[in-house]
Amino acid sequence: MASATLSDTATQTATLSHGVLEPKGLPGGGAACGEWAARFDAIYREAAGDMDRVPWAHRRACPSMIAWLNAEAPALVRCGARAAVVGCGLGMDAAALVERGYDVVALDVSPTAIEWARRLHPAHADMFVQADIFDLPSRLRNRFDLVIEVHTLQALPPEYRSGIASGAASLLSPRGGILLAVCRGREPGTRVEISAGPPFALTRDELVGLMTGCGLSPVREVDEFLDENSPPVRRLRGAFRR
Repeated sequence: MASATLSDTATQTATLSHGVLEPKGLPGGGAACGEWAARFDAIYREAAGDMDRVPWAHRRACPSMIAWLNAEAPALVRCGARAAVVGCGLGMDAAALVERGYDVVALDVSPTAIEWARRLHPAHADMFVQADIFDLPSRLRNRFDLVIEVHTLQALPPEYRSGIASGAASLLSPRGGILLAVCRGREPGTRVEISAGPPFALTRDELVGLMTGCGLSPVREVDEFLDENSPPVRRLRGAFRR
């Protein structure tokens, strides 16, 4: 299966050095966002190769993404299309896309996560790129037919969501493209408990508003459902078109 070859991934996209983020001070980013990124990277480092010690890590690809790839993606995205996974973590979603024939680049701000993902998926190690969603390199922008965002919007407090959404949308090809977002959902009228997060759940209207604010339109109504966890967790899943 194909994966993108990026010879300079280790240098051009780096925004962290020895686990310490160097924030860019961009809208939606900045020093506070850098502190969050450093916190996430520390969790990967302290896990010392034990996936069970990373709260958000899973040994399989996101079931909601897989269901969408099976049922809807074939009618929306061509076979062999270029795909980007933002906030890729340990790379299970990216690996699933490669298995289906997509030409994949997987992005994460954490250098430890990227190194770990490369070890887990050595046949496709070159697809993993360290990059900051708030300050993406120009060579990645406007390039992809499919962008996958699984649980990245929910990972930071609400004030960072527009920056994450804008960064993800900027990856899409100007000829059109599809962005799939999967996140934890909450009911309208309920408050985000900042002290209890992450994750920081979104309402359906918030998710749609973020994407339309980036110039994207829903392919259809956003799905809202309880997943197969025990106890079940409310999820949102929406595909958006440039």
